[in-house]
Amino acid sequence: MQQSTPNKRKVLPRKQVVKKIGDVLSGIRVPDLPYPAGKLAPDAVSDWRPLLLSCWTEQRDEPVTRVIRSVSLTWSVRQINSAYVADRIMGVFLKTSGLHPELARRIARLRFFFAWRMNLEGAEALNDTIVHWLDSLQECRGWSGSGGRSGKALLDQLDSLIIAVSGSFDSGDVSPVIEFCRQWEEDAARREQQNDRLRQRLLETEQGAARQRKAEQTARALVGRALQNRQLPQAVVGFIFDYWFALIKQIVWEEGTDSENWRHASKLLEWLVWVGDPDLSDRDRNRLYTVGEQIGDRIHDVWSRVNKKPLSDTAMEGVQSVMVARLRGETPDLVPALPSDSRFSWDPSWLSFTAPSPSEVEPLQGKWFVEGEGAAERRRFFFALLPDTCEVLWTNGAGVKLGLMSWSRFSGALESGTLRPLPPLTPFGQVLAETITSLSGVLERQKLQRETAAKEAKARAESLRREKAEAERQREEEETARQAEVARQEKELEEKRIADEEAEQARVLRERETAARELVDGIKLGGWIVEESAGEGKDAVRLKLAVRINASRKLVFVDRLGLNRREFMVDELVDLIVMGRVRVLGSAAEFDDTLSRVVGRIRVGRN
Repeated sequence: MQQSTPNKRKVLPRKQVVKKIGDVLSGIRVPDLPYPAGKLAPDAVSDWRPLLLSCWTEQRDEPVTRVIRSVSLTWSVRQINSAYVADRIMGVFLKTSGLHPELARRIARLRFFFAWRMNLEGAEALNDTIVHWLDSLQECRGWSGSGGRSGKALLDQLDSLIIAVSGSFDSGDVSPVIEFCRQWEEDAARREQQNDRLRQRLLETEQGAARQRKAEQTARALVGRALQNRQLPQAVVGFIFDYWFALIKQIVWEEGTDSENWRHASKLLEWLVWVGDPDLSDRDRNRLYTVGEQIGDRIHDVWSRVNKKPLSDTAMEGVQSVMVARLRGETPDLVPALPSDSRFSWDPSWLSFTAPSPSEVEPLQGKWFVEGEGAAERRRFFFALLPDTCEVLWTNGAGVKLGLMSWSRFSGALESGTLRPLPPLTPFGQVLAETITSLSGVLERQKLQRETAAKEAKARAESLRREKAEAERQREEEETARQAEVARQEKELEEKRIADEEAEQARVLRERETAARELVDGIKLGGWIVEESAGEGKDAVRLKLAVRINASRKLVFVDRLGLNRREFMVDELVDLIVMGRVRVLGSAAEFDDTLSRVVGRIRVGRN
């Protein structure tokens, strides 16, 4: 039986599903399952609770139907169908629930519990509390087997399910499982309240950290770009890293990169590099004097606006000394502006930083994404896009940070398929309704097939009765037909014999005509023929060939005196020779031999 058909049935509502389960358990028949040959007495049916409890305790993943076929025990029709329905429901749940494969596999092991309870209670085995709990597992859509604390907590709860179901098997009552489901829901409500606080706290913390990262990285990018491949006096390098780098970072933190202070601080950084690098400033001595007169005051001015207090006099002493030396035309000792051991890392992309448009972010924010396949699958929740750094903040959906990813990397992973949206999850209640709807459709078809088979059996019995009544008549008809067939075959043989004789006569006639034609063609001028008289008492007439007219195929004969002219067409003379009414003299004695030779040549050619 297929899981789905091209014409998908309308899914039954919950109440009708409950009613249909009993019919399916008692009426459906599945090929290749070990149904009993007939109706079994109650004491002949094997108790399968110890077997199912053993499978549940060992947390086996194999279907119930395979387990019951692996042992040589007697099972009732209801037991076998309960096992099949439980396998079918949990098989569909594994494929369509959308939960992490490991989590879905653990839940699907409830097939042993459901098979046991459906055999006893039918539809009551699918208690509303249990179904509601299974539906609530959609809240665990983001669970991944990463080994984190929250992931282990969920597995610990499922370990409690093992104890609850085992207790239900031992006591014969579902109360332990019902209590487990209620406790789970209470814990989930408490966790959700805690998660709201965790999510808010995480967002505030990460937004502050993002602002700090942006300030740090942007300042590094600006300083790194200005000092790259430069040789500067140590005093200038020290002032930039000890004072100006921190000032730039503070400006980015408080005002961003669109402010006047950012523009002035960036320009003054370029002046410091330009003044300190002789390769740059020696080319324009006039500008060097102008910059030297203004740079100190402007540095103090920007510093005071940003920090709300003046820059200490000692901070600028080194830079002032360099300025004096440069104005005197001296070249101070130079050192590499950036450390050679890559201690100062920087990324120029922070200076051209652009955020994606809200229309790009909104469809993706608040969605689950999956990376990897199977047991290695990892799920992450797109909690927020940090605006200061354009980083995706990943969480486990419950306020626990899983990491950060730049927007560019995120977009690239989506395009390459290494990161993909989590498909919609299917609640257990929907899986149950769709599965029972499908099986009820199968049951209806099987009932129709059984009714059709019963009607066909009745029709076959009636047909056999009629066949017996007609058996004698059929035998008589067969005998009559046999005799008629014998007569027909005899008639066919006689007709064939006559046809063969006629064919032989026609063949002989053709052969005689061929021989006669050779005789006619061989008559020379002056050759003689004898024409037998058509009337009684009349003598034959001897005629001599006088003229042969080839154009009209005509032969002209005369008698001894050259009189009594007689004309024959070639075909006419041939026919007369075949009929024996004309003989060719000089060849009459040889006619039969000629005929034999011609017939022989014809036969040889035919063979």
